[in-house]
Amino acid sequence: MNSKYIEEQTFTNVDFSKDTLPVAEYEYCTFVGCDFSNSSLSNIRFLETEFIDCNFSNATLGNTSFQTVIFKNCKMLGLHFDASDQFGFAASFDACQLNHSSFHRMKLNKTVFNDCQLEGVDFTETDLKNAKLIECNLLHATFHNTNLENADFRKSTNYSFDPEQNQIKKAKFSLPEVIGLLDKYQIEIE
Repeated sequence: MNSKYIEEQTFTNVDFSKDTLPVAEYEYCTFVGCDFSNSSLSNIRFLETEFIDCNFSNATLGNTSFQTVIFKNCKMLGLHFDASDQFGFAASFDACQLNHSSFHRMKLNKTVFNDCQLEGVDFTETDLKNAKLIECNLLHATFHNTNLENADFRKSTNYSFDPEQNQIKKAKFSLPEVIGLLDKYQIEIE
């Protein structure tokens, strides 16, 4: 348990890439326009916290705890969420850039990704059961041995994965994007 506890504070336009955010437990806090790029957020605990217009690109997330966290319009390139504390992980992402991030082997049941850039994201062996991927760009995202049962892809684009290598029972797709599930067959559709 972290010795420091910070509650109900708002941090606005703070550059944590220069002065690292102190290791603590942050509960009911709001971070607006903050820069965490290339910084270490290891061993920090965020509970019921909201991040708006923040930059997390290439931050280190070793054992970072995200419990009921909201990310809005954040730049989050190259993050390894799979290195964070998996216990109680619960986050939602709205209008975020998550390109080249990793959620490898994570439990993301019911997670919402709304209007996000998910290019090159690793969802290998991830549990995305009942997840909603709404209006997301999934170009080159990796899905292998991924649980996509009842996941909603209906308004997302550029996804392509092998249905035989993933669990897709009752997943929701729309035309014409669902054609990406046939890519492995190298067939021509007119």
